[in-house]
Amino acid sequence: MALVLALDVSSSVDAREDALQRDGLARALLAPQVQAAFFASPDPVALAIFEWSGRYNQSILQDWVLIETPASLASVSESITITPRSHDDYPTALGYSLVFAGTLLRRAPDCSLHTIDVSGDGLNNEGFEPRKAYNAFPFEDITVNGLVINVPETSAAREEPEELLKYYETEVIRGPSAFVVVANGFEDFARAMEVKLIRELGALILGENVVPLERGSGG
Repeated sequence: MALVLALDVSSSVDAREDALQRDGLARALLAPQVQAAFFASPDPVALAIFEWSGRYNQSILQDWVLIETPASLASVSESITITPRSHDDYPTALGYSLVFAGTLLRRAPDCSLHTIDVSGDGLNNEGFEPRKAYNAFPFEDITVNGLVINVPETSAAREEPEELLKYYETEVIRGPSAFVVVANGFEDFARAMEVKLIRELGALILGENVVPLERGSGG
């Protein structure tokens, strides 16, 4: 599997939330069940990670690396915690982030499965929508899963939880076994990412028998 992780660093994500997101991803990568999922197949997983915000604001945090040993996974986890945030004042260009992820997959190591794992706390508000990205760019044989971050304290800058979940289910995820996991705030990001990684990497073993999309807590 070639797996791209895309992290939202748009202006709605403050410094504290970004730190929780990075730390959450780093911890999720080292969770025992996630490590077991990474190494369940005899073939290594190819992993790349980037952060995104505005139309032209995508920054690679981890370029393609083959996760062949626990040490290589630990190295990625450590690098995520010390990588500085590239931007903090741009909108949410989700369509552009998906095109960037798709382009990244075109230069990935040779893999039979291709998955984009995109996290976000808001709707697209700059540039083309995800569906236009899918119609205009080659996304054949690419699965797109979503991690919706619901922020408990609602504000004018953020959507209601049900609206955001529905948007990801109908506009963002792509593929017959695509799914959405919900994080109840950035404090819950590590748990939600752990759930999502285990499920995504399970495709290496289960193939087309991956459990179909389910709504709700994503547990």
